[in-house]
Amino acid sequence: MSARKLPVRPDLDQLKNQAKDLLKAYRDGDREASAHFAELHPKRIGAQRAKLSDAQLVLARIYGASSWTRIVQCCQLIDAIWDDDLETVRRLVTANRNLLIEDARILNSNWGPPMSYAANLGRDRIIRLLYDPGARDLQFAIGRAVLQSKVETAAMLHEMLGKPAPPEGALGGAAYTLSVPGTEFVFRLGFQIRQGAGTPVETVIGSDSRRPADKRRILELYAEHGYIYPGTAIMAFHRGRFDLLEQHLARDPQLLSRQFAIGEIFPRDVGCTPAPYEAMGTPVDGGTLLHLAVYWDEIDMAEWLLARGADPNARAAVDGDGFGGHTALFGSVVSQAAFWINYPRVQPPKTGDARFTELLLARGADPNMRASIRMRLGEGHGDPRVREFRDVTPLSWGRRFSLEQVPTDKHREILFVNAEAMRVLEAHAGHD
Repeated sequence: MSARKLPVRPDLDQLKNQAKDLLKAYRDGDREASAHFAELHPKRIGAQRAKLSDAQLVLARIYGASSWTRIVQCCQLIDAIWDDDLETVRRLVTANRNLLIEDARILNSNWGPPMSYAANLGRDRIIRLLYDPGARDLQFAIGRAVLQSKVETAAMLHEMLGKPAPPEGALGGAAYTLSVPGTEFVFRLGFQIRQGAGTPVETVIGSDSRRPADKRRILELYAEHGYIYPGTAIMAFHRGRFDLLEQHLARDPQLLSRQFAIGEIFPRDVGCTPAPYEAMGTPVDGGTLLHLAVYWDEIDMAEWLLARGADPNARAAVDGDGFGGHTALFGSVVSQAAFWINYPRVQPPKTGDARFTELLLARGADPNMRASIRMRLGEGHGDPRVREFRDVTPLSWGRRFSLEQVPTDKHREILFVNAEAMRVLEAHAGHD
């Protein structure tokens, strides 16, 4: 069985409860619990003889730790970093020097060892404390600080490392999180951006963050430092260059109704890898610029397009198997933007969450148009299966999407569903 990863900030009390639940399940004959004990407990201990300490050991190993003590140390160390508690950090790493180099969350994770973990939070005092007894993950820590916009921490780490030139890929973290301060910091270190494959432009376009102003500013920072973009309408869209879009529209009056293939939306010219790209919500392949505006949560772009005659009922392209044909309204129901509205837990609907749905309906979008959608979520976003939803309306698309989930304990798919958009559709006589 593959090991689970602890959350970014694990809760020791919650883990204690998980151990109690595991023990109860084992005693009740649960198959999964029995399999865990058989694989991970060093002794063949019967269910009725098992104690809480046995369940704690098994749970620790489920999370990749060698012992329950290691789990306790992990939780205490991470809490101390969050709390900027130098004395507790010093006590823990003095008692167990391996903590300096092991991942703070035990298994290899993107937050890294304790120094890098502290860099994510801008805990400069803890970074210096960990450096003295031997923590040396400085380069990784710089990347994490840049990614999290902790530029003062990044500058301190850069000085501790001897002020080296930024490595290739230094812009990647800030590109993914759409960190304008992080991007500016890397350029101040003298980073030279290059054209073609491997550039951070792909990361910016493909980021699951949804902050249009930051996306556009970062792309312009690249241009200010020498990056040359293709002169396409799609790149004008990504950059938020309304002036350039005006020029494209003047040359091509059919631009607003044009359906763009995935390879155009994620261009090879800026380093994007070949299609197919996986969706973060409603598929964007074959969509119009209005579909794209909804997908990237760019309300000002949607308003601009509609003001210039974009059809709110324009359909995406339909493939040879009959999938596609959805309107932008579908994208307002199931989206990456909704994920961030709901994350980490589904939130009750509130005014303002359905601004795209309201805008499209106000401009004449039909709430009962039907389409068939084939999609899969991108890696790490939820159910990895290719799924098919035939003959759905925007409302039934949202309902079915949230119900058809892979049987795990995460059920992340429902986070992509905009509950306020569903409520607004129901109020506009939307049906299944």
